[in-house]
Amino acid sequence: MLNNLTDCEDGDGGANPGDGNPKESSPFINSTDTEKGKEYDGKNMALFEEEMDTSPMVSSLLSGLANYTNLPQGSREHEEAENNEGGKKKPVQAPRMGTFMGVYLPCLQNIFGVILFLRLTWVVGIAGIMESFCMVFICCSCTMLTAISMSAIATNGVVPAGGSYYMISRSLGPEFGGAVGLCFYLGTTFAGAMYILGTIEILLAYLFPAMAIFKAEDASGEAAAMLNNMRVYGTCVLTCMATVVFVGVKYVNKFALVFLGCVILSILAIYAGVIKSAFDPPNFPICLLGNRTLSRHGFDVCAKLAWEGNETVTTRLWGLFCSSRFLNATCDEYFTRNNVTEIQGIPGAASGLIKENLWSSYLTKGVIVERQGMPSVGLADGAPIDMDHPYVFSDMTSYFTLLVGIYFPSVTGIMAGSNRSGDLRDAQKSIPTVSCGSLPKTEIRELEGVPSPKFPWDR
Repeated sequence: MLNNLTDCEDGDGGANPGDGNPKESSPFINSTDTEKGKEYDGKNMALFEEEMDTSPMVSSLLSGLANYTNLPQGSREHEEAENNEGGKKKPVQAPRMGTFMGVYLPCLQNIFGVILFLRLTWVVGIAGIMESFCMVFICCSCTMLTAISMSAIATNGVVPAGGSYYMISRSLGPEFGGAVGLCFYLGTTFAGAMYILGTIEILLAYLFPAMAIFKAEDASGEAAAMLNNMRVYGTCVLTCMATVVFVGVKYVNKFALVFLGCVILSILAIYAGVIKSAFDPPNFPICLLGNRTLSRHGFDVCAKLAWEGNETVTTRLWGLFCSSRFLNATCDEYFTRNNVTEIQGIPGAASGLIKENLWSSYLTKGVIVERQGMPSVGLADGAPIDMDHPYVFSDMTSYFTLLVGIYFPSVTGIMAGSNRSGDLRDAQKSIPTVSCGSLPKTEIRELEGVPSPKFPWDR
């Protein structure tokens, strides 16, 4: 009788229809923890799944943008735990970020940095378009090899939370992980200093020059004055950043979407500026004495003489090269032999400047920056040059490997995606897809910025 009842319960009419085996309610083998098994009920356990399959594309994209964050999951949990001490601990959220929001946008935000906006035009002006193409290709090739290696590690097993350091240390051993982690720490530290100095340079040189605390009395002291300003403002910015880290990064992280929008708008502004300057170049005059570039420090009118009523008077530029402001004064020989002309610093793409920028023109420290193709009556060989005159001098000796070292930080930033390995829904798919798929797109963007019209005095 007991056997019949047991067969009836386990058979077709019982609670567990089928072959008599109980239903597996847990994803773990031989698991007796029913609560842990119920945690996975109703969840898709597929290893590979398209990012937008489970919900409409537009709503998923808008929801992801609204929840975009620069903080990895571990940092958020750590700060929430500190703020909720003594209270009920919040449950850990399952990774839910896809390829686009979790890897692509952070990489985009980190790769397009200060080097692209401040130093790419200068690099092309010195190295020329052809060598700049080679430079970008070499740097991006190194980054691509790194991305391929990282993708191999990411697809070699389960990707744990903790970023690139954790992936390497658990895959290749603590020796390799420690070495790479130390280099990654030092690189991030120096990158922070670089971005602070770039911020101050943009602030003082382009946006608000009047905020400079130290001002040069002549052209030769401009570099020292800028260095002192960077020291003061850099200390202030670093102090603010340390305060933000101490208080909590999550408050600044609320503006992560705003910062991302600023980067994207800046990239679009480059294309818009190139198109606008081709049809309507901006008014950015550069003063030349012969073929030598003059600094605007100390004079306002780019001319030797000026008319005031019916009288010819000398300008402030005359006083910088002559012993007095009178017409019969003794003047510098080069100033006497050559004319003063004014050209446009940003002539636009239709001016033929791209053809002039094809080949390199490296400079040595202390030489005068000259405009190629302008008429000039030179002096005798060995004639001294007065360094107090308002010429634009080269402040460093430039060569190819130096420019590669200056430009290389512009192609870094691919680690921003792997550092979010704990936030990704499918890290084994997202990291290789973006690392090997989106990097060529950013490389193309870097190559597109090379032949853009550059300032002619960089040549």
